[in-house]
Amino acid sequence: MPAMPSAPDARPFAAPGDLEGFSPEHDLGFPGTFPFTRGTQPTMYRGRLWTMRQYAGFGTAAESNRRYRYLLSQGVSGLSVAFDLPTQIGYDSDGALAAGEVGRVGVAIDSIDDMAALFDGIPLDKVSTSMTINATAIILLALYVAVARRQGVASRQLSGTVQNDILKEYVARGTYIYPPAHSLRIVTDIFAFCEREVPQWNTISISGYHIREAGSTAVQEVAFTFANAIAYVQAAVDAGLDVDALGQRLSFFFNAHSDFLEEVAKFRAARRLWARLMRDRFGATHPRAQHLRFHTQTAGSTLTAQQPHNNIVRVALQALAAVLGGTQSLHTNGRDEALALPTEESARVALRTQQIIAAETGVANTIDPFAGAYEIERRTNAIEEDARALLDRIDALGGTLAAIDAGFIQRQIQDSAYKAQVQVDAGESVVVGVNRYQTDEQARIEVFELDAEIERQQVTRVREMRRTRNAGRWQAALAAVSSAAAGRDNLVPPIVAAVEAQATVGEIADALRAVFGEYREAGLDA
Repeated sequence: MPAMPSAPDARPFAAPGDLEGFSPEHDLGFPGTFPFTRGTQPTMYRGRLWTMRQYAGFGTAAESNRRYRYLLSQGVSGLSVAFDLPTQIGYDSDGALAAGEVGRVGVAIDSIDDMAALFDGIPLDKVSTSMTINATAIILLALYVAVARRQGVASRQLSGTVQNDILKEYVARGTYIYPPAHSLRIVTDIFAFCEREVPQWNTISISGYHIREAGSTAVQEVAFTFANAIAYVQAAVDAGLDVDALGQRLSFFFNAHSDFLEEVAKFRAARRLWARLMRDRFGATHPRAQHLRFHTQTAGSTLTAQQPHNNIVRVALQALAAVLGGTQSLHTNGRDEALALPTEESARVALRTQQIIAAETGVANTIDPFAGAYEIERRTNAIEEDARALLDRIDALGGTLAAIDAGFIQRQIQDSAYKAQVQVDAGESVVVGVNRYQTDEQARIEVFELDAEIERQQVTRVREMRRTRNAGRWQAALAAVSSAAAGRDNLVPPIVAAVEAQATVGEIADALRAVFGEYREAGLDA
């Protein structure tokens, strides 16, 4: 589904008068200098290309490991791990609520044995890993640290990102477990632990991607992502963390949609707005603490089951917009993802899309080539201004948690999604192959099929692990997790000890549930 346009409608002709009050020195600057509109690094891709990540994970850890090794052999420079739904919401594969979902939308991880199998033969001191996990982020980070120790890799050598962005789950995605205040405590415990023990790790990837996938506009994607980010930074400052140190470990995750010029402008506006927020709102003075470092993924919601080969074109244009907008890393979707998990061939075509942009188009040779273009600068200004206005409305409501509790953010996204769908249904918004240029011919495309036997194998695996582990050791480790949750001690060290004692993801999540409770969303008024 296409998003509603959020910047002022494109004009047939842009002129200097459209940039009244625009100051190149104040609003544009040079690459690598405040406000970083033109990029966070002076040389951008001339010095180093963006990291080419491919989001992958399915079935068992061993199967996903084979896919990771394949992607690394094809030129991927960083791994991006997808976890299945039970892992995301803290249930083991043999739990009643996990039935039918094991390994379906990502890899099933129940224990340290699964995590070790996932990264078997992959040196964790050499590969950067991004993990898309939120409610159970603290457990998966602990598993990663523990597996690194098994490999003989010190925590200080690890690099990567854990998404750890729980607030967007309450407004756009739904894989939360605990109430917001307790979830924020978990987030800040991760911040504090990594500052001491895993200094190269990005402790959060604040996600606009899922907000956009839920139906927001580009402006809403920026504003609501930053509203969440403001809440995280404030919580960290309140916990005594230094904003200049913390700011250097924040990362973001944005969506690349199909309105090409709007997307380029969106990334530039977001970079400038975040720099100003960190400087003016939080007093960050270190340039790296003012940087907006972000990963981008092409828009899954724009992919169509009809004429799926058209998706290759959509992905290529969206990826190009992300590159021209200055992304630091990029995932390109497979052509078949509206139908199933991507096949190896689709994943390879998606990766080759990035490699062609990097090697053949020449766009990486010029830093921010759109700078000074009237239409791009007009849209950049408008997106920043409109996003700031939304942030002001959220502040007036009492901040992000109050806006979530009142349903304000959720209703804004729902209204935008509804308007966009109405436009598609009326034919006012064209989706090629869906409401225009249709064909009666059915597409012939190979799709990935997950073996139903995988769930049985994973259930057997976790039950056998429980049968053979040291019962006294894991029980004591779980009790230490409960004690830390009830008190004020940082939760990460006891959870690392628990996973090393072979406590499962579900058992640790349950220990936290017993202390924190579970969140139940109230119905939103129409």
